[in-house]
Amino acid sequence: MTSTEKHLSTPRERQPGEGEPGEGEPGTAPATGAPGDFDFLAGSWDGRHRRLREALAGCEEWDEFVSTTTCWSAFDGAANVDEVVITDRGFSGLTVRLLDPVARTWSLWWVNSKTGRMDPPPVTGSFADGVGRFYCDQLWEGRPIRCRYTWSEITPTSARWDQAFSVDDGRTWETNWITRFTRRP
Repeated sequence: MTSTEKHLSTPRERQPGEGEPGEGEPGTAPATGAPGDFDFLAGSWDGRHRRLREALAGCEEWDEFVSTTTCWSAFDGAANVDEVVITDRGFSGLTVRLLDPVARTWSLWWVNSKTGRMDPPPVTGSFADGVGRFYCDQLWEGRPIRCRYTWSEITPTSARWDQAFSVDDGRTWETNWITRFTRRP
């Protein structure tokens, strides 16, 4: 198994009490958001995506596809925007990230080119120990869920993003989308 395959191996649902060091829900640790937190993402990237074909359905089949992403910072690092182009799937996306300097939290908004609107609610959170975790409560196919975005394994030339859903208020998570980013030359 290559190192890339190891990182993209099928994640399993976490069990109660499991987690990564420093992992927690909003409110369990002081928010640490600061200008420049997303500066690592500025530039052009290739993305390799794995997305569960059906989230929260016991599905173990993954859809794999690629993307290109262009990202830039604004407001002296207190804002960040990226455009991801997924040609194989016929759509693009836009992420708008805004720092609330008083609360020290980031709000991340997603826009799908197929709808042309910001999908509420934003995920909110901050970075701790090199890992960014962002949460929101939302509906998925009419069902209330907790959503988590995680940015991790950040280096000058690579990063990992994943999305996970919880139906039990964050006690367990199903990771349903993983993207490995590699900086373009």
